[in-house]
Amino acid sequence: MVEIDKIGIVGAGQMGAGIAQVCAVAGIHIVLSDVSEERIEAGIATLGGNLKRLVERKQLDEATRVAAIDRIKPARDYDDFADCDLIIEAAAESEEVKREIFAALCPALRPDCMLATNTSSISITRLASVTDRPEKFIGIHFMNPVPRMQLVEIIRGIATEDATFEAAKKFVARLGKTATVSEDFPAFIVNRILLPMINEAIYTLYEGVGTVEAIDTAMRLGANHPMGPLQLADFIGLDTVLSVMQVLHEGLADSKYRPCPLLVKYVEAGWLGRKTQRGFYDYRSGTPVPTR
Repeated sequence: MVEIDKIGIVGAGQMGAGIAQVCAVAGIHIVLSDVSEERIEAGIATLGGNLKRLVERKQLDEATRVAAIDRIKPARDYDDFADCDLIIEAAAESEEVKREIFAALCPALRPDCMLATNTSSISITRLASVTDRPEKFIGIHFMNPVPRMQLVEIIRGIATEDATFEAAKKFVARLGKTATVSEDFPAFIVNRILLPMINEAIYTLYEGVGTVEAIDTAMRLGANHPMGPLQLADFIGLDTVLSVMQVLHEGLADSKYRPCPLLVKYVEAGWLGRKTQRGFYDYRSGTPVPTR
């Protein structure tokens, strides 16, 4: 079994930066990659700010913060992953993008380097098939936001070896998180249940059953959810919500997973939620205002 002491992360966005943060705090060295130096710098700045806030709240000591930041290095290209024990892909939720990344990545890696994807919905077996090491490929799906969420889904592809599976479980435990194991079905466990609920909330809005505010208030106070489903959709990103629903609809061929037309319309408009400042809420004033 490979000892995981250095990992490469492809994608320095919200998920990639969060994964880098928890791994660095756990004593693992990180090489962080993205499509540009600016995006890598932004990801490191984001996680640096998160660590600083943890120190201010006395949830982390200053020495640990400094050591964690020192363990994170930017990658100029995939050749900087040559001595990594594990690579985690945390790019956009697009099968085409992920397949291109893995095909380009493999020639730069050691033969014993493991590969993982943070996909929230796409087949692990299909992604593994474009690599030169499907037996060393596995799904390690972190929840968002990574530093706060306790759960990590582990998903084996059809070719994943036992040694890869055991190494992934050991890695998740080292991060102080809890692993749950899912079979390789569309959207796995959490999103198979959560995303259709969000999609149904959007249908409820689309059909005029309730307003954005009414739906979110109903689920916060009536079901004791920490945030309403439309607020959560904005947090996840409406493009990601749509991608997962499309994977469910196409993969399971069941009309109950059909993405709501209103969700499609918001994505087509570029209203993707918090990251674009508009979704089911408008965030541009600093105070979220329902858009319907």
